[in-house]
Amino acid sequence: MNVSQVNTSLKCERDTSVTSILFPCLYTALFLAAFVLNTLAAWIFFQIRSSSTFVVYLKNVVMADLLMTLTVPVKALTDAGLGSWHLRAFHCRYSAVLFYTTMYISILLLGFISLDRYLKIVHPFGKCAFQRVGVGRILCAVIWVVMLSLALPNVILSNQMPQISTGGRLRCTRMKGMMGLMWHEGFNYFCQVVFWGTLALMVVCYTFISRKVFESYRASQSSSDTASKQTTSKVFVVVGVFFLCFAPFHLARIPYTLSQTRNTSAQCWAQDQLYFAKEFTLWLSSTNVCLDPLIYIFLCRVFRKKLTATLSRRPLPHGSLTETSTRMEMPQRPL
Repeated sequence: MNVSQVNTSLKCERDTSVTSILFPCLYTALFLAAFVLNTLAAWIFFQIRSSSTFVVYLKNVVMADLLMTLTVPVKALTDAGLGSWHLRAFHCRYSAVLFYTTMYISILLLGFISLDRYLKIVHPFGKCAFQRVGVGRILCAVIWVVMLSLALPNVILSNQMPQISTGGRLRCTRMKGMMGLMWHEGFNYFCQVVFWGTLALMVVCYTFISRKVFESYRASQSSSDTASKQTTSKVFVVVGVFFLCFAPFHLARIPYTLSQTRNTSAQCWAQDQLYFAKEFTLWLSSTNVCLDPLIYIFLCRVFRKKLTATLSRRPLPHGSLTETSTRMEMPQRPL
């Protein structure tokens, strides 16, 4: 790939007549809902002692979702074509990078949560280092450091003078040189591996969890049909939300990225379609910051108790925010 090839792939001026109205409205609604939900979730979680890896991971998900939520207004303004070119350059160089980075941090943490639940339910009496709170904190720190470090070159290599198009728009890829485009493409491939690998891990873990619970109820001669339905519904909520939010974006992102970083034969109208598909599926992925609190309610008993007490304005009894209250809300093996 050389400079002439990059210039050829970037020669089309994007048609934003629809996207400049539709997506700012969608992101504004998303921000209002996500800010309220995640602020409330953060307030509740940080009253809960980190006595298990499960709570440690959930707290870090809340932090990632809050940071991602704070970048949404900048994206809404730039998509609407509002603000100065300085704001648009800030979005390309910093805000958009943080937006994507926190999204993948959240994805990785959801994968670790599924592994933690697998170890807790399928191997409840086994001793594993991954179930130690200190190890959980270290893993979370490693995730943050690695993802931020890999994203940092996207900031550093967005070092070209902003080039405003005839329509007054600034395309982020035009702020990257050759090295920047290459890193951007490589980082996208890495993120694909992160998502599909995490999805596979979640499917495997929750499948074993469902089978374990079903076998436990059969062994105790309980209503296995009821147990199976309860477990299946919870698995569907976690894996289904994860897949519906993120899979469409990851299917659309590779062809869009290639159209930006390589010389392609796609016509301008085709590039516009790829851009719309990428933007719509990206917004769909962003809705996960609103749906994560629903996962907290389904999976974390202590979160649900605290939320109910907060909404009803009644205090919780002493000792209710304990380790036993933080287990995943799935039927367990009878004693």
